[in-house]
Amino acid sequence: MNYSLKSIPEREPKPRERGYTMAMDKGLSVREVEDFLEVAGDYVDIVKLGWATSYVVPNLQKKLDVYRAAGIPVYFGGTLFEAFVVREQFDDYRRILDKYQMTFAEVSDGSLDMAHEDKCDYIRKLSEQVTVLSEVGSKDAEKIIPPYMWIKLMQAELDAGAWKVIGEAREGGNVGLFRSTGEVRSGLVEEILTKIPFEKILWEAPQKAQQVWFIKLLGANVNLGNIAPSEVIPLETIRLGLRGDTFDHFLDLEKPC
Repeated sequence: MNYSLKSIPEREPKPRERGYTMAMDKGLSVREVEDFLEVAGDYVDIVKLGWATSYVVPNLQKKLDVYRAAGIPVYFGGTLFEAFVVREQFDDYRRILDKYQMTFAEVSDGSLDMAHEDKCDYIRKLSEQVTVLSEVGSKDAEKIIPPYMWIKLMQAELDAGAWKVIGEAREGGNVGLFRSTGEVRSGLVEEILTKIPFEKILWEAPQKAQQVWFIKLLGANVNLGNIAPSEVIPLETIRLGLRGDTFDHFLDLEKPC
């Protein structure tokens, strides 16, 4: 930090198990990645190459090299995993992970119908090769999953070998954990937390109001994902109580006698 302030919440140091910030790269250029990491590299823990953008970007290997040189792990979006699976190319997907020396992978079923037993089997197989993040929730706004089922699915995927489970919200933050307006399904989140440890969940929360809500509920070291690169620094100030939204939340000033 550039100077000292009292009553700042303590952040877990990197590499960390909680307080994760997952940024979403939706097609940045190599120069944009370099600029992004110059200012935000200390505050981002992992980067997702959104959905299947890695299939079409012309600069994939160069971008991966820049992230790797900065010590920032990268993984392909879960939709790419689903695109391979639906075409019966799972073994090809595994070879792609090896080709690009990926150390993380996302397993999801938000865009296709997949038996949960099959999903857990994919998690088990991939966890022998990479660190797996598994995403729970549907990208279909009309598909409402009851809280008990979220808990059941999350626990089964952790038991199958997932390192963390991701709460689905899409890049817009308007499905899964959230209503179409972006409002948090607070009862759902609170019920999930009665059974699943908060450090094992990465909550997709692309909107500022969503980030504020989770930080006020779970503190500065909540895991948050789908953060736009330009929002990583603003998010860190919210985590530290240095933006109006959480300005009073972490203050513990001594009162005058």
